[in-house]
Amino acid sequence: MLALVGCNSPEQATTQTTPAVTPNASSATSAPPTTSTTGNSSLLTIVSKTKAAVTSGNFVQAKKEFDKFEDYWKEVEDGIKVKSRNNYETIETNMDQVTEELKASKPQKDKLLTALQSLEKTITAVSKT
Repeated sequence: MLALVGCNSPEQATTQTTPAVTPNASSATSAPPTTSTTGNSSLLTIVSKTKAAVTSGNFVQAKKEFDKFEDYWKEVEDGIKVKSRNNYETIETNMDQVTEELKASKPQKDKLLTALQSLEKTITAVSKT
């Protein structure tokens, strides 16, 4: 009888499954970084992957990669704006150029690479200051 009573206890099952159902640690680690250094590094990684896709002529992949840029940019843009208004504006301009060009029916490889290189150079400059 004791074994049956222990097995039928709904409180035990609820208590044991609740922690497994609500882990927040995994979602917290997948969120975009909040520090400038980490965010800048992530931006550079995205730009690098986008450049590689553009260089190979895979504009669909380039767009997929660059779509991630905005998420990370939101985390660091205010800090960059305060740190260097000119670099902030340059990044915004290049970001817009890349986004618009990737939306075009026939993206221009040279235009994209020029904007991505400028973006990379500016983010690197901000990281060093």
